[in-house]
Amino acid sequence: MWKILGKDAIYVDIPNVWKERMLELSGEGEKPEKFRDIVSKSEVTYLLNGTTEEHTFFIRLADEITPEEIQILADVALDILKASEDPCISVEGVVQKYKIIITNWHEPEIIGLNKTPGMSSGEVFKPIIQGLDKPGRLNANYDKNNYF
Repeated sequence: MWKILGKDAIYVDIPNVWKERMLELSGEGEKPEKFRDIVSKSEVTYLLNGTTEEHTFFIRLADEITPEEIQILADVALDILKASEDPCISVEGVVQKYKIIITNWHEPEIIGLNKTPGMSSGEVFKPIIQGLDKPGRLNANYDKNNYF
């Protein structure tokens, strides 16, 4: 069974349980209140790297979050994890390696209904293609001594 900060979870619920537990354990005061405000509005995603067996929690922030607010998030998250009697994540009683990434980077959508403007597949590859056929670029396979 998976345990996230002491609470049972199934695999598909891990990011939701983690977010819920972090909000519950954040404590009282100005910084924890700011933490709860920002994290509750943010998307939390989860990734398990099966090769390294490392768990990653991503807190995806809105663009308007300031560096000072990001520092508050990091400070409160660290305080929560240090003070918790339960490990951040364990599987069948075995404590797991994990990391938390706080980011505001959003991957552009290349296809679909919500395509990011300017990110159609042609636009993405256009600089690469233009770089390959620019005038004055020497063909690496051309050898004038062996040309017949």
